[in-house]
Amino acid sequence: MDTAYPIFTPQSELEAAAIIGERAEAGRPIAIIGGNTRAGFGNSVQADAALSSRALSGIVSYNPAEMVMTVKAGTPTADVQAALTEARQMMAFEPMDHRAIMGTTGEPTIGGVFAANVSGPRRYVAGAARDSLLGIRFVNGSGEAIKAGGRVMKNVTGLDLVKLLAGSYGTLGLLTEVTFRVLPVPPAEVTLVISGLEDETAANAMAAAMATSLEISGAAHLPESVKSRFLNGLLPEGAATVLRLEGLAASVEARSQKLKTLLASFGTMTSLERGESRTLWQEIRDVAPYAGNACKPLWRVSIAPSQGHKLVAALRLEAGIDAFYDWQGGLVWMQMEADPEAQLLRGYIRSLGGGHATLLRAADNVRRTVPAFEPLNAVESALSQRIKHKLDPAGLFNPGRMGI
Repeated sequence: MDTAYPIFTPQSELEAAAIIGERAEAGRPIAIIGGNTRAGFGNSVQADAALSSRALSGIVSYNPAEMVMTVKAGTPTADVQAALTEARQMMAFEPMDHRAIMGTTGEPTIGGVFAANVSGPRRYVAGAARDSLLGIRFVNGSGEAIKAGGRVMKNVTGLDLVKLLAGSYGTLGLLTEVTFRVLPVPPAEVTLVISGLEDETAANAMAAAMATSLEISGAAHLPESVKSRFLNGLLPEGAATVLRLEGLAASVEARSQKLKTLLASFGTMTSLERGESRTLWQEIRDVAPYAGNACKPLWRVSIAPSQGHKLVAALRLEAGIDAFYDWQGGLVWMQMEADPEAQLLRGYIRSLGGGHATLLRAADNVRRTVPAFEPLNAVESALSQRIKHKLDPAGLFNPGRMGI
């Protein structure tokens, strides 16, 4: 684990900058964390101390009419969600809670959400976390506090620091404050369930649904091997292909009827109303089937939606795996029985047109030897190194985390 060292918890951005400045002068690397609920991501961090944002907590400003919120980075995500729920608003990108699959405790922070660019089932229509991020404050590797972006999205020149920090996993700086866009909660929701489809047929059904103008906000396929681990096993018999519709009640009803007619040839179809639908998509978001299996490697694979089922089929011939699909098949959650099979997996991804495979969970000895993030090509690596040197010249932050 990456937590067997002292953790600094500065009470202000100024204090955080002082700590980082001292570490820079001493040349001593430090791990950047929020609530540390994603401990175990990526490769092991080579540092003797951690710096946590969790004491930098509180909502700075939030006017529901503006649909923009500014929050200190260490604020628990649950506090942000509670404030949004009260105003019937939401983070459109549906950030997942990694604690169950990572076997961690503590409180996820909003800074951690953006640092890891955490996005859920609605991501392929609403964008990733970084697409909602308007502005940030952060401390760079020289101990300087920097503000980038603002409350209104603007065109920028040079480095887009807002986008760079989102998804950087703490390798470029310590986020201290984030400003992001929110949206109203849809008043009605229904999920259509097509039962008994094989993976390839399910991919075709989801593609047919997404080719319409029916505004489908969730499209996933749950093979027979995982289906019983959703909704306490109450989904209909057979594999489940699930499609979510949201919006005004009359619109949802009309669109669901059209979708049922369009997809009637694919098989038996049932509906989940709002309560069951919301539970199901939360379980898909949080990768419920693979919780509590800390000894088994877990991959998050992004690939073209038409290729996901081909990747799984090829791997099943050579390795012990289990998988299910989100984002119309473009996101494959894949649990390996023993070996992570990184070379085999990434080789098949390349042969199918490319994509990204991220090793979220594995034993410590595996994390020390297997590249957890998709290896960069020469051009990408050189650019990444230049950005890293610009923002963290001494290489203080999360050394080893992303191989830079």
